[in-house]
Amino acid sequence: MTEARPDLPTDDRPWVYLASQSPRRRQLLEQWGVTAVPLLPDADEDPEALECVQPGEAPLVYVRRVTRLKLRAAEARRQRRGWPAGLVLCADTTVADGGDILGKPADAADAACMLQRLSGRRHQVLTAVAVARGRREWLAVNRSTVTFKPLTAEDIAAYIATGEPFGKAGAYGIQGRAGLWARRITGSYTGIMGLPAYETAELLRRAGLSLR
Repeated sequence: MTEARPDLPTDDRPWVYLASQSPRRRQLLEQWGVTAVPLLPDADEDPEALECVQPGEAPLVYVRRVTRLKLRAAEARRQRRGWPAGLVLCADTTVADGGDILGKPADAADAACMLQRLSGRRHQVLTAVAVARGRREWLAVNRSTVTFKPLTAEDIAAYIATGEPFGKAGAYGIQGRAGLWARRITGSYTGIMGLPAYETAELLRRAGLSLR
């Protein structure tokens, strides 16, 4: 079945194809005056397969590689559907505890294990953002640091019960209840959310999108 052609802005508003299911990324783009047109995977695609960590892979190498794979898959999807040409944007966020990559938790026990590791310690959040215009690609990475307060078993259990940890790297979202644990943040708050404002704006400008 052919995917219906998207409704694109008919005025001069800036817009991009957003290859992400994250409502936070769409909301951030809209706040910045950019209309996000969803470019989501087809039913027969397995986007999670792109996020598999290779043996011994460093967090920075991982987040750059995965973001490029997602970007190229999205551009191929646009072409396959016959949608009009336009900028394609995607991003990927990973949490790093030292050299270890903390991805999306598989279940509650996995989420608890990750949050216990982060309790009372500093960790890095790396978000790569990439933009494509046809065969041309631009990519940037934001690195931010978050320090959590010490967490009790009750803190962790109550947070997991909210459902917030699932589908999020490191088992938490800074924009939710876990933001109450952040004693210190160095870097980009929007980068920790999943789409760094400065880097995204710079890439869009380089790709020819005029931001007001």
